[in-house]
Amino acid sequence: MDANAQTVRAAGSRTFCPRERRRFVLISAILASSMGFIDGSVVAIAIPSIRQDLPASLAEALWISNAYMLFLSSLILIGGAAGDSYGLRRTFIAGIAIFVAASLVCALAPNAPLLIGARAIQGVGAAIMVPGSLAIIAKAYPPDKRGKAIGIWASASAFMTIGGPVLGGFVLSVGGEPAWRLIFAINLPLGLAAMAMLWFRVPPDAPEAKREIDWIGGSLVTVSLFLLAYGLTGTEGESTVPGAPRLILFVGAGALFLSLFVYAEMRAKVPMVPLDLFRITAFSGANVLTFFLYFGLSAVLFYLPMTVIGVWGFSESEAAIAFVPFGASIAVLSGWAGAQSDRFGPAAMITAGSVIVALAYFGLAWSASSQDLWFQVLPLMFAGGLGMGLVVSPLSAAVMTSVSDDDTGTASGVNNAISRVAGLVAVASMGLVAATAYDSSVEASGEAAALSGVSFGSLFLGDAGAEAAHQAATNRAFALIATIVGAMSLASAAIAWITLGHGPRGEAARQTEAG
Repeated sequence: MDANAQTVRAAGSRTFCPRERRRFVLISAILASSMGFIDGSVVAIAIPSIRQDLPASLAEALWISNAYMLFLSSLILIGGAAGDSYGLRRTFIAGIAIFVAASLVCALAPNAPLLIGARAIQGVGAAIMVPGSLAIIAKAYPPDKRGKAIGIWASASAFMTIGGPVLGGFVLSVGGEPAWRLIFAINLPLGLAAMAMLWFRVPPDAPEAKREIDWIGGSLVTVSLFLLAYGLTGTEGESTVPGAPRLILFVGAGALFLSLFVYAEMRAKVPMVPLDLFRITAFSGANVLTFFLYFGLSAVLFYLPMTVIGVWGFSESEAAIAFVPFGASIAVLSGWAGAQSDRFGPAAMITAGSVIVALAYFGLAWSASSQDLWFQVLPLMFAGGLGMGLVVSPLSAAVMTSVSDDDTGTASGVNNAISRVAGLVAVASMGLVAATAYDSSVEASGEAAALSGVSFGSLFLGDAGAEAAHQAATNRAFALIATIVGAMSLASAAIAWITLGHGPRGEAARQTEAG
């Protein structure tokens, strides 16, 4: 590394990285993104193995996901601001280092509580690493080269989204229950390689003008989301359906801290979430859409693998293969859908896509009792991927075109954070819905006595004395989840049609509320 590396000029625009070293920035960003995608897409498939091997209750399984999503979703905007304040290269390396160290603890974790704690630290690292991966590419490449570099990064990310679960499922199927540890261990060589390239081959970048980081807002939203998720999730030693006192206490406290967060943001000099943006009709509509659609996506991608693997009896590799058409459809359609959005406005594409997604989820609900992975779940996931493929690019475009050019970075960050929050809330709240539905189904079947002391938390661990009751209750619980998120997707279609632009490039979306 050059000790006196200076900012260089290329193509008339400032860039901190010499041309011959930019490939190391791109490779390191792809490696870091790959770690995030592997953990995001494969962990859900590994949950049944994790539960069997440690073992872990359903409540603990939910927190293996929630702990990661909690810190990622609440701190991602602070992570992005830190890159501007302290230098992208420095913060990107720090984020990768935290993520890799936590991954090592995850791989070696002897019990569920330690794994949950390590996942929380992973979330902190990811909150720094995820926004840094794209930002450092944008800062290293001049404008005339930036689009190609981001395209390569996006293609590699899409490949990992599709290929990661398949590879992970194969490893889990071949290696048995303990193989889940390899999913976390793979982060070590990837992360170390990325850090080595950044440290030895990429010069440091100068921080932007010192930005004030909204630590108060970040702390308040983190506490709020934790209390909400904790209140919605049962605990070991009790039913996984939290009682009314627990719900009222913790969900109420979470709502209070959320109100304090909004108040703090209104008074902050440099808020992490500029609330004035939500006065823009199209921006508010696009973010409500984001929450609803990514809520549904997260709920299905978390609970469907648990059902398919833990109760229907399919292997991890079979479950992973069944999800391939979903990711492939998004990858293939996103570019075309984005172009159509430019021509006709985002409303039509997002409305059509949301309706298709809703029909796919309703189909999953209707077919759950058949336990047919290949002829029902697979084509329905393909249809859901087609729908999301029509949504993803136009939704991003709707967010970016709803605000002025000066606010596009902030708008993108807020929208990204909302999609992560949606995942956290989905896993926690749908766990409550599924647990309630499962318990009600078991009681209605007359099996309550036989299953005394057995909660939804032990569902995926199996019970030889009541297997039929377990399967029926599980299928009904998942069907209810799929029905709820299907209704949310239909609501998304209506919101898109009403609030988003119908003209070329979404010009109609550039409306603000009076005042």
